[in-house]
This record gives sequence, C-alpha cells and structure tokens, in this order.
Amino acid sequence: MELRSSGLQRLVRELAKFGAVGGAGVLVNLGVFNLVRHVSDLPVVRASIIATVVAIAFNYVGFRYWTYRDRDKSGRTRELTLFLLFSAVGLVIENGVLYLATYGFGWNTPLQNNVFKFVGIGVATLFRFWSYRSWVFRAMPARENAAEGSEPVLRHEPEQQPDGPAQPGGPGKKPGTEPDKPRQRVP
Repeated sequence: MELRSSGLQRLVRELAKFGAVGGAGVLVNLGVFNLVRHVSDLPVVRASIIATVVAIAFNYVGFRYWTYRDRDKSGRTRELTLFLLFSAVGLVIENGVLYLATYGFGWNTPLQNNVFKFVGIGVATLFRFWSYRSWVFRAMPARENAAEGSEPVLRHEPEQQPDGPAQPGGPGKKPGTEPDKPRQRVP
C-alpha cells in the first residue's frame, strides 16, 4: 500500500516513533518490575507501580526529545503536568488489569504476573497515545507551505501584484488605499 497523504505519512511516522519509545519503555517497565520482584518482598502490584513510574520518566524523555520534538515547547510546565496526569491514569489502567488478574482471579505466578502486566501496558498504551498526542504534545499552529512537500514557511511575505510591488493593504486592495486596521475592543 502506497501512502499518498502527507497527513497519513506523518501519522505513520509518529506511530512508529511512539512505538519505538514505548517499546523501549515496556522493556524498562518489565525489567524493573522483575528486578523489584526478585530482590524484594513487595506485593506484585506495588512492584508494578514502581516499575511503571520508572518507565514514565524514561518515556517522557523519549517522547519530548524524539517522538514529539517538533511539537509546541512553549508551555513546559503545562506539558509536564498533563503528561503526569495522563500517565497516572495510564498507571491505574495498567496496574488495574494486573490487580484484577492477581487478586480477582488468583493468577499469581511469575509468568501470569508478567503476562497480565504486559496486557495492562497494552491497554494503557492506547489511552496514552491518544492523550499524549491530543493534549500533552500539541501540534504547532498550522503553517503555510510554499509548495507541496516543501519546508514550512514561518513568515508571510507580501504578495506581488502583477503590475508592481506589493500593496500595503495586501492582495485585492487598490493602490492608495490604507491597510486594514485592527478592530478595537469595545468594553
């Protein structure tokens, strides 16, 4: 299948980057989970919460500086607050699945713990992808493209009229007329 839409191509690239960071985050999450379970006597869900928190920190760095590096960086405090909020919801989803399997169904062997930890990560990942791309790492405002496939243009150049230089009022204005004035706010 050939991808023709640039929007679809961007989404596929974003999904691939999100998946790469997320895949590494899954390895961190499962590795820390099994390490904590092996070296401590913590209950399974507490060990999982510790592992999830470590993975959240790992993933933030990967998402901010690689997956979503081209996104709006102006509100880092807002971004981090929303990231932590949505990550906490993901933590509850992820560990809720593990809790239900362990304490609800009694599936509490090391293999079962890892399987349901993995299932919980998968379910939470769907929520995280949607929330991170929609609310946390917002897209930059739309920019004009000079031509299809070209680099974004960051400033607007006055358009040239067929018979001379650009007029102060912009395209469609008659020579000698004043440019549009901004409307004043009425109290």
